[in-house]
Amino acid sequence: MNTVLSLLITLLLAGQETKSTKPNILFFFADDQRADTINALGNKTIITPNIDNLVKEGTAFERAYIMGGSQGAVCVPSRAMMLSGKSLFRISEQLKGAATWPMALRDAGYETFATGKWHNGQPALAASFPKAKSIYLGGMSGQFNTPVSDVGTEGKMINLKSPNEHCSETFANEAIDFLQKTPKDKPFAAYIAFKSPHDPRQAPKKFVDMYNPKDIPLPANYLPEHPFNNGELVIRDERLEKWPRSKSAIQQHLAEYYAIITHEDEQIGKVIKALKDTGRFENTIIIFSADNGLAIGSHGLMGKQNVYEHSVKIPLVISGPGIEKNKRSQAMCYTFDLFPTFCEAAGAKTPASVEGKSLWPILKGTAQTHREEIFSAYRGLIRGLNDGRYKLIVNIAVNKTQLFDLQSDPDEMKDLAEDATQKTRLDAMLTKLKTSQGNWADKQELKSEKPLPLKIDLSKIPEEKGKAKKKS
Repeated sequence: MNTVLSLLITLLLAGQETKSTKPNILFFFADDQRADTINALGNKTIITPNIDNLVKEGTAFERAYIMGGSQGAVCVPSRAMMLSGKSLFRISEQLKGAATWPMALRDAGYETFATGKWHNGQPALAASFPKAKSIYLGGMSGQFNTPVSDVGTEGKMINLKSPNEHCSETFANEAIDFLQKTPKDKPFAAYIAFKSPHDPRQAPKKFVDMYNPKDIPLPANYLPEHPFNNGELVIRDERLEKWPRSKSAIQQHLAEYYAIITHEDEQIGKVIKALKDTGRFENTIIIFSADNGLAIGSHGLMGKQNVYEHSVKIPLVISGPGIEKNKRSQAMCYTFDLFPTFCEAAGAKTPASVEGKSLWPILKGTAQTHREEIFSAYRGLIRGLNDGRYKLIVNIAVNKTQLFDLQSDPDEMKDLAEDATQKTRLDAMLTKLKTSQGNWADKQELKSEKPLPLKIDLSKIPEEKGKAKKKS
């Protein structure tokens, strides 16, 4: 009798799929999404119910940053930093020879998967995510009928196609398919890299109709033009709107921006529902973040080629097992801190090349602070240092310095650099900035021997040609 019972139990157990005890990782990564685009974190105009749920279920980092960019396409170095765990002046933008977090997780027994935008070279994609599907390899395109391809068995791109749908839907569907088919006895790390809300900001009509441009509040730091030449005023992103930027034009841009974000949010909800349907939600760490912010009228700018808060600060929300819920963290951090965070969560070895610092002490509630300061840079034109309260910006191209008190002036509208009472602080911040440059391997001089004119006439600069038209 005991023998028969034991046999039955053995057969029953053999028929059940063993679940992995290691936490899964589901990482949503947006393109050009400002930190202030989440309803639950204070923007009451935008509709983001699914990201709001992540905020309620996890920890939101309200001072998360990128280090900046070494080119106009800031997303290229930003993604390289996030993937490699290395800082701006030590990365290979195409990740040549770099260890990435998906590589480290795969070494720890994880199934890795990616879909969406990839901006760091096909070889690094194949090495990091050998089973990637519907990948958009760099460049720019419309949001509909986006050309995508898969990584084949030999690491080459195959199955080129242009699905007749919005690319955020394509990427969400690929993620859902992966979740439904991947075995439960092995932990997974899935990376969904949206092309939204990068321009062209096209969304299905249903979402466009949710936002009347006339009802969209302007940014608190809206300006018709930037007050001086920062050396990058006529780059492609800045020519997406003519000068001076009218209030109605910025409201139109923001309405389109919010519409595509709400559509993106719906896709996030669909993927999370599929995760729940597979029974793995409770054991999955979910991350939402972005590669950089964007100006869209703030300081009279349109793009991300600067180091103001609206462009270097990014959303970062993390939820999952062992993570404090409904928490707002003021800990300053970089996106390249995610690499060691993932490794610690997965019990994986963090490569020695990684410069990031694990966020787990913040997530578990055993620490409240993370980094003492945030160093930022844009090309050889701008450098910045944020010490948690005061922020210094050195505009190298025109030899102009700015100083802001982020506590009383979070929108960076009152420049204190010419205030005589702030001279001691200004000098101290400049010294700190030079020290940070050395720490982060930045060799850029902070003064130009041939400065550009402080003022330029923008009225005759043409708008960007060939902007994609809306599609419903």
